[in-house]
Amino acid sequence: MTEYLKIKEKVKERYGKVAVTGDSCCGPSVSFEPGGGCCSGDNNAILQPSQSAAQVSELVGYDSKELKSIPEASILGAGCGTPTKFAFIKEGDTVVDLGSGAGIDVFLAANVVKASGRVIGIDMTDEMLEKAKKNAYDNGYTNVEFRKGDIEERIPVDDNSVDVVISNCVINLTTDKVKTFREIHRILKPNGIGRMVISDLVTDKQIAEDTSSIDPDKWCGCIDGALTKENYIASIKKGGFDIVEVLDERLYAEGDQVDNRRITSLVIKAIKE
Repeated sequence: MTEYLKIKEKVKERYGKVAVTGDSCCGPSVSFEPGGGCCSGDNNAILQPSQSAAQVSELVGYDSKELKSIPEASILGAGCGTPTKFAFIKEGDTVVDLGSGAGIDVFLAANVVKASGRVIGIDMTDEMLEKAKKNAYDNGYTNVEFRKGDIEERIPVDDNSVDVVISNCVINLTTDKVKTFREIHRILKPNGIGRMVISDLVTDKQIAEDTSSIDPDKWCGCIDGALTKENYIASIKKGGFDIVEVLDERLYAEGDQVDNRRITSLVIKAIKE
């Protein structure tokens, strides 16, 4: 098994456990101040005794009133931003959420697109899909569905069929970002209609491409898979997008817990021409 396959299996294992236990490794433990992130790979770093998953989600920008409008079990306290806040989703849109987890962004988008729209969550973790489907069924959501898929191999969505693709702190977990962005480009509607709005992490010190230096635990913790800002944007453009814009940028973490790297949270928009 190659190192990259080992990483993928580790990601499935780690986030399968997250679905069951609620302990995530991608999300702020306290704030965006130096040392405030949990990207060290420590599963228990995110939730402090006095914090709920919803409170942790608010730290990355989620609105408390909006969180109360969706299933509580869909909120895991993960993520590094709020792509739904910047995506300008509207009624009737078809939206795809990559790495949808328990469904937090799917349900937020579903409340906006209403009955005339559709939101599709994509995840490769069986436990997450089971949890998300249960959340949808238990709460009467009829305009959402969840599909299993590997987003860097083949997103299970038709070509040129999607208005908005969103994703929250997931693409940094993939081993081939360019392939992922090519897949996103494929499913979006053309002629400036389809757009991608994603939150993700970048670093000031990218690890060497030599796979022997990769730590699967730190990759799962949103660190070793992070690119520099310049390389991340370059990957989007290699994926087929010419119009790329950084909508939001803030410090996520830095210090000994992230190997003296500076981790920044970005919200990026790209349009398919």
